[in-house]
Amino acid sequence: MLDTSRLEQFSSLEFLARQVVEGFITGLHKSPFHGFSVEFAEHRLYNSGESIRNIDWKLYGRTDRLYVKRYEEETNLRCQILIDNSSSMYYPVLERPDIDHPNKITFSIYVSAALIYLFRKQRDAAGISIFSDQIELHTPSKSSNVHHKYLFSELEKLINPISTGTRKRTAVADTIHELAERIHKRSLVIIFSDMFENTSNPDELFAALQHLKHNRHEVVLFHVTDQSKEIDFSFKNRPYRFIDMETGQQVKLFPAEVKQQYLAAVKRFKDELKLKCGQYHIDLVEADINRGFEQVLLPYLVKRSKLY
Repeated sequence: MLDTSRLEQFSSLEFLARQVVEGFITGLHKSPFHGFSVEFAEHRLYNSGESIRNIDWKLYGRTDRLYVKRYEEETNLRCQILIDNSSSMYYPVLERPDIDHPNKITFSIYVSAALIYLFRKQRDAAGISIFSDQIELHTPSKSSNVHHKYLFSELEKLINPISTGTRKRTAVADTIHELAERIHKRSLVIIFSDMFENTSNPDELFAALQHLKHNRHEVVLFHVTDQSKEIDFSFKNRPYRFIDMETGQQVKLFPAEVKQQYLAAVKRFKDELKLKCGQYHIDLVEADINRGFEQVLLPYLVKRSKLY
């Protein structure tokens, strides 16, 4: 189960959209449109001092309480959260990953849950897309309490450790291309992935990110890694058997034999990722799971609030 008590600290923060979004004009974010949609979503209690235009007077006659009609488009922002659920995201392999001892998928789940909690406080709409080498789940962005509970239940399903016999590869480029066409235009798209794509051509990955920007989405990429092992390659110089979590391929070696080449390859990829994100105006967040989700998300939100 998600430890929701750790999410409440985000309730006093705001997530402001950097660019124009399609939503409700009087909200936190810039919008090119005015007015409400006609698609009813739910009732909420009337707050003293707000406009009486949307009070449901028929419901007042039955209950003697003031309720306001909420509509699906009565939202400041649509946010679609994309979560990489390939086998490599379950590194490190832990018997019981939790909020204080996460693997990459658990870390991503808690940051996603914190953002959904924050969006709910802002009355923004949120949806999630879970993918590996295919899209496993895609929900629309909605702002109702029922929908947010559904999102939390789907996130909780991902916490359970993956079976050792399960091999799910990554197809980040292909799935992002597909989702770019399915996500409502002018949305905020937040991606959680280690970006370990099964392709020798990184340009395919960057082209997919550019596709999101072409469709006028604002994009934030959380590059989720175990900094110590996956980036710094901090292993003692003794024999190891390294296993590819997505293919099952194994290799036995001393870390010192490949460390220099490994670090050089990782640096090239990270430098290019940073360069492309800068060119496409994509927020790149280096998310080291060993820092804890609060120490990654809180500084980012504070920095963003100062910039926008």
